[in-house]
Amino acid sequence: MADRPHQLQVHPQHRYDAGVKSLIPQRGPSATQILAVITLLPVGGTLLCLSGITLVGTLIGLALTTPLFILFSPVLVPAAITICLAVTGFLASGAFGLTALTSLSWLFNWLRRAIAAMPEQFDQAKRRMQDMAVQMGQKTKEMGQTANNDGRDEDDWHLVNAEKATMQIC
Repeated sequence: MADRPHQLQVHPQHRYDAGVKSLIPQRGPSATQILAVITLLPVGGTLLCLSGITLVGTLIGLALTTPLFILFSPVLVPAAITICLAVTGFLASGAFGLTALTSLSWLFNWLRRAIAAMPEQFDQAKRRMQDMAVQMGQKTKEMGQTANNDGRDEDDWHLVNAEKATMQIC
């Protein structure tokens, strides 16, 4: 690896000396561009004049109404606060209403999905109850037969003992 000579590649670099000349087009403007400038220059100037007139009118109106605002501020400030509170209340009630509707919609969809799954669960519970009833019936029957057998055994035992006793007496 140390025996191999290193290769050096040299790429020629181009200098960019065009400067401002590259910003100026080599040929003149087209007819479309000239027409656009001729049309848009008066429109832009007119809109600029209108915005200036609007600014001057706003400043004159503000200069005239500032003393009125100062004189009527004891009335205007509470009125502005009241209006702000009323708007805030309406926005809050709307937000709470929207939240309530969203919650009710979610609850309705959840219940609808739960009810759709309920018949399967009801059928399963119904089968378990029927199985349990059958088992309880069988147990009751068995217990009744066992009690009857035990009772008969005792009755039989009493009868047998009574017969033995009468036989011994005779």
